[in-house]
Amino acid sequence: MKPRHTKRLLFFALIVALLGVTAQQGFGDAWVSQYTYAFAPDKPNTAPKPSPPQVVQEPDSIMQPKPVALSKRVVEYHIDVHLHEDTKLLHGEQSVTWINPGKNPVSELYFHMYPNAFQSKDSTFMRESKGQLRSDKATTASNGYMHLRSLTTTEGESLLPRLHYVQPDDGNTKDTTLAKLRLPDPVAPGKSVTLKLQFEVKLPEVFARMGYSGNFVMAGQWFPKLCVYETAGTRGRTAEGWNVHQYHGNSEFYSDFGIYSVKINVPQAYKVAATGFPTKQTVVKEGRKIYQFYADDVHDFGFAASPDFVYAEEPFSSDGIPGVRIKLYMDPLHAKFKDRYMHAAKSALAKYAQWYGSYPYSTLSIVVPPKGGNGAGGMEYPTLITSFAAENDNPGYELERTVVHEIGHQYWYGMVASNEFEEAWLDEGFTSYAEDKVMESEYGIQPNLPIEASYMTDPAPLKQLSWSYNSHDHYAENVYMRAKLVLFGIEKQVGAQTMRKIMRTYFQKYKFKHPSTADFQRIVEQVTKSKWTDYFSQYVYGEQMADYAVESIHVQPVTENGAPQYESVILIRKLGGSLGPVPIIFQFADGTTMPKIWQGQEAHIQYKIVHSSPLIWAAIDPQMNNVLDNKRINNFMKAELPEKTRTRWNIGVAKLIEVLFSSLAW
Repeated sequence: MKPRHTKRLLFFALIVALLGVTAQQGFGDAWVSQYTYAFAPDKPNTAPKPSPPQVVQEPDSIMQPKPVALSKRVVEYHIDVHLHEDTKLLHGEQSVTWINPGKNPVSELYFHMYPNAFQSKDSTFMRESKGQLRSDKATTASNGYMHLRSLTTTEGESLLPRLHYVQPDDGNTKDTTLAKLRLPDPVAPGKSVTLKLQFEVKLPEVFARMGYSGNFVMAGQWFPKLCVYETAGTRGRTAEGWNVHQYHGNSEFYSDFGIYSVKINVPQAYKVAATGFPTKQTVVKEGRKIYQFYADDVHDFGFAASPDFVYAEEPFSSDGIPGVRIKLYMDPLHAKFKDRYMHAAKSALAKYAQWYGSYPYSTLSIVVPPKGGNGAGGMEYPTLITSFAAENDNPGYELERTVVHEIGHQYWYGMVASNEFEEAWLDEGFTSYAEDKVMESEYGIQPNLPIEASYMTDPAPLKQLSWSYNSHDHYAENVYMRAKLVLFGIEKQVGAQTMRKIMRTYFQKYKFKHPSTADFQRIVEQVTKSKWTDYFSQYVYGEQMADYAVESIHVQPVTENGAPQYESVILIRKLGGSLGPVPIIFQFADGTTMPKIWQGQEAHIQYKIVHSSPLIWAAIDPQMNNVLDNKRINNFMKAELPEKTRTRWNIGVAKLIEVLFSSLAW
């Protein structure tokens, strides 16, 4: 998910510039494969109401035998969903099969019931978010729910009396986003259980990644979804068990890999964008249109629908991308930006495949929500992303940046599948880092890391529960921005080429496996052949930033060997974590520049320098390689100046600040 930027960055940019420190598993039909299927554009059907059902003709498509499964396909979903556009309801029938991946019998299943977050203001999500996520606020119509109408075995035995809502995180009995089902019989290791469900979802007015805006619908986290049963060894677990959490204000999602076969029934005028690819020709019947989508080796399924989508499609292939159809579903306001969306998507896919590994899916769909639909914008689902809403007809590089970011999630969220309840930084931080790399490579936009570091006013550990942060801003500043800086901090020490090897090795080893922070650290150490315990302790498991300060400068005339000299005493202090060695520059009045290197392990160091002319200033890290320094204001200090000069300099700075602040629009 892409966070919003705020004007505070502009403020910090001006201050930094002013101070002179701006840097320089196998089910389903064997013939269906999302890897080799190519589908033609979804064209609007203008024929009269057909009777009997009419098949919407599409050009021939090529299907080839299914390749080897990429993931342990723990779950299989077959869903038939009907959108009632007038009441904003989804009615669904679902069959879900779960295979026990562990070594012990399992007697309980857990389901995420995410739409119940919008059932009342007393849900844990609404309590924590206070009805706001990013800059989007819930409206009076932003209420919704998920109701299970039936839950049975394949033999028809009702299991609803066995279903109970649980609240393991906060004990909030009014929260119904997590349900526990006691099974009639335990599932033996390697065996499976199949359940049948009927459910109803009331969509909220779009907020927090799902809902409707006018006739636009974003269905994210819209079906009863099984939680992840983690086997021993997964993410450091010593004993197997369910990973279960409620839906929280800051948390996103975590689920297991499997197969999805989803039939979506919408009004005839609607176009549908969805995870995976169509497996049958679209059928029109009684004024309704029925789509059939399929996806495997994915851990979620989302779809969007609207009668207003302007559709475009282009094929794309590159190294690591044997062939993918990029599908655009644009709000009319942004239809003219088709080429920009396509360029951004192709650039991101090409670079991520080159740097990290192949994109194995045959489709990538991009949805541009309408004005007012930003609650659904900037979000990721397997093979489906949303851009920000078409709020204006003159978007800047945020158009490209959002597409690049969300496609990055196809790697770190989609394929690596980190646990975003507990280790969100492994997705958001990695995606933010990769986004910056593409924006620089393809658009020449370099990240201003010193300014972003200065934005870190309340650093916190990266490996913690998402709802443990003080607020959504606090969460975003750490798991997006600070996490990205931590990755750049590694890169600064090992070099860009080695860092790329680290990221690629991590992706290749842990794609489709749910890794942990410790797994990433092991990859860093394996590639660099060195220990990174101190770095991870301070900046990942801890809340440190790497702040070094010129604390004081004292200059006095002295006589040495009968000649007048100046003694300069400079105190340098470490106020945060270690990130040595630390470069320091001393500049003297006669033009002499004296560089020093401090290893930065001690709490402070004092330099006493005798020189023929007085010290003018001292600066720490002048090339700004320390990307984790969030207080660069203390990196530079002038020596004492004569009174007249000091007064003149201060007046000049005051005038400059006055001019800069008068031009700001807050």
